Amino acid sequence: MSSLDAKASGMFPPPGQAAGSRNVASFNPSVMFEHTHRNENDHFRPSSRGEREFPSTALRQARRLYVGNIPYEIDEDTIASFFNDLMVRLNIAPPDELPVQNIQINQDKNYAFVEFRDADQATMGMGLDGVMFQGQKVKIRRPKDYIPPPGQSEPKPPVLNIPGLLSNSVPDSPDKVYVGGLPTYLTEVQVTELLQAFGELKSFNLVKDGTTMESRGFAFCEYADSNMTDIACQGLNGMELGDRHLVVQRASIGSRVGGNPQDSGPADYNATRSYSQHSMVPPGTMLPTSQVEPTCVIQLLNMVTATELADDAEYDDIVEDVREECGTYGTVARMVVPRNTSDESDTSVPGVGKIFVKYERVEEATAALNALAGRQFMGRTVIASYITDDDFANQNY
Repeated sequence: MSSLDAKASGMFPPPGQAAGSRNVASFNPSVMFEHTHRNENDHFRPSSRGEREFPSTALRQARRLYVGNIPYEIDEDTIASFFNDLMVRLNIAPPDELPVQNIQINQDKNYAFVEFRDADQATMGMGLDGVMFQGQKVKIRRPKDYIPPPGQSEPKPPVLNIPGLLSNSVPDSPDKVYVGGLPTYLTEVQVTELLQAFGELKSFNLVKDGTTMESRGFAFCEYADSNMTDIACQGLNGMELGDRHLVVQRASIGSRVGGNPQDSGPADYNATRSYSQHSMVPPGTMLPTSQVEPTCVIQLLNMVTATELADDAEYDDIVEDVREECGTYGTVARMVVPRNTSDESDTSVPGVGKIFVKYERVEEATAALNALAGRQFMGRTVIASYITDDDFANQNY
């Protein structure tokens, strides 16, 4: 760059400004970028804001992504290695052309801008939203000044089925699940633990207030195995959790018929989401939202796993601990903790992962349910609900 070019770029201080200080233009790397690339552009084109904009700048923004919640004191090389390795393994980028070209980190606010080799790689990178990076789930977004190509809408991020990746974006689909009636004190981790009792999640989003960032009491999710969608809805819908009842159903159904505002906040849900008025599932498959009447039998979820129950000694300890605790609320007539034997598959025994307790009287079961729901057991939040006496007797778990 010549001295005249440097002066024209604004890098030199104006008259009266101390030598060595930096003016507004020198703090903006795009100023230098645009100036040094003027010869590459035959002309400027007007932007939608009535300003003059360089095509090269718009193209560069299409290659950049905002990456938030990065690990503390991370450096550029570590971020580049993480995205390069991940995108090559996912066949988003060829191994001989590393995708990450440039990184700018804001350590104070814990985010970075990552520039990729081309706009297509950046779009594919949007599908990595929610990936775990050194124990932290990063947030990936377009830059605020991103402008889609002329005459086109913003490309939708792809849905990448990555083991261990729980995307924050739940796209509209027949398998999208609406989870309402959540106590607002439950965290994302606690809600996902509850949902993952029925299978691995592909995406999850707990809806929060934009100002306070507190939960609004409802969420959306999608299971990695679509066959688990109805099973999870049937198992969770109507479950009592604290002083509320869950409303869990396919989101396409919720948009058509609504629900009880006191339970799930569907007024917020319907106001923020717009779906077709035609159900995307066959008629007659809508799950009932009526609540189970109190019975003598309660079921406890999210307390144990099949692996923990497989060990005989650990199984006996769990049964003893639960029986002792449940006995403080009344007379336990029977307790069932289903588990697999060594020669059975994980799905051969119904109810594995649940604990069923039958009391002598309904009042005792109600006292236990109210006391145990929301408690911690082995680091997990206990979920409690009633089941009918017939279901318990017939092992319809």
